[in-house]
Amino acid sequence: MRILVHDFGGYAFTLQLSRALAARGHAVCHVYCASHQTTPPGMEEVTDRGLLIRALHLRRPLNKYALLTRWRQEREYGTLITAVCREFRPSVVLSGNAPLSAQYRLVKACRTMRIPIIYWLQDLIGEATQRLLRQKMGFAGTLIGQYFQGLESSALAASDATVAVTGDFVSRAEAMGADCNRIHVIENWAVLDPVSAPDRPALAAELAASPCLLYTGTLSMKHNPALLVHLAEAVRGQARVVVISQGMGADWLKEQKASQDLPALSVLPYQPKAELPALYAAATALVAVLEEDASVFSVPSKVLTYLAAGKPLLLAVPAANLAARIVAEAGAGHIVPPGDPGALGQVALDLLGNDAARERMGRAARAYAERTFSIDQVTDRFLGVIEQVTR
Repeated sequence: MRILVHDFGGYAFTLQLSRALAARGHAVCHVYCASHQTTPPGMEEVTDRGLLIRALHLRRPLNKYALLTRWRQEREYGTLITAVCREFRPSVVLSGNAPLSAQYRLVKACRTMRIPIIYWLQDLIGEATQRLLRQKMGFAGTLIGQYFQGLESSALAASDATVAVTGDFVSRAEAMGADCNRIHVIENWAVLDPVSAPDRPALAAELAASPCLLYTGTLSMKHNPALLVHLAEAVRGQARVVVISQGMGADWLKEQKASQDLPALSVLPYQPKAELPALYAAATALVAVLEEDASVFSVPSKVLTYLAAGKPLLLAVPAANLAARIVAEAGAGHIVPPGDPGALGQVALDLLGNDAARERMGRAARAYAERTFSIDQVTDRFLGVIEQVTR
């Protein structure tokens, strides 16, 4: 079977799925966007044992913060991904993380070419856009948000199946027109890299030299970087808060560091993805944040990567969010409300002062990942969905 896997964000776990599908004898084309800052360095275009990896480049780097420019670029990207689909002629398409303008165009193209498409519902992007634009632009933002919600509903209704990353999305997907008999819940996972690397990069050695609370990944509008400032203030003199990120949130943190006395805070650019396991292993604990409103439409996948790293977690995430529920179930860290920066600082200090708790939580995190993140089981479940839409 010819399978096109489209992952706009270029995440490691989706590439792992594509490799697993290729290893089972399928011809797989794995496509991602290489034109935005959040794409991890190190992705390459290769053809290997039935797997073709394609990087799509926009004419200019993706501008996430200029609404009209971004909309035009997302439509441009939709043209690029549909062209790949026409060229590859897959038996089935699995598409996730895509901007709604691009996802809608891809779904329409698949309908025209009579190619089954599975909507991999990673985030409720339409709802997120509606909320954020309403806050920024008032009534005009509400109208624009309704347009994107319409795209999301149309794309879901026209897809042959939906894979939701949390059961929390099922009722919303049904309300937007997805076939209730073809909605499947397959939670995200993380690649089970070794918990340490034999040849550590210089940055990992630097992180391991003193207590370090590490945050990696996107700092977008659904996060609150001010929590990381409060955290740096709370652990001053006892640990460093190291943020590996780029974009608006990271730039804001740099401004705060320049204007305030924040010796415990360091902000670094994205690092090569091959070095990330060593960086996680060198950290004392790993940090994630998510705003209360964003919990409705997003599950921070970085938490799953953190679990696989075998380190204790510090989460400023709503307790009802799937990521918080997983960490609580595993006993792998502390969860505090995102609106309580004082609580985040206090649990960080408690964890820094308790070697036994850190060891226990780190073991629990890795144990959860090892029993849950089996790529063979995940591949079986995706192939079950693929069989449903292609038979």
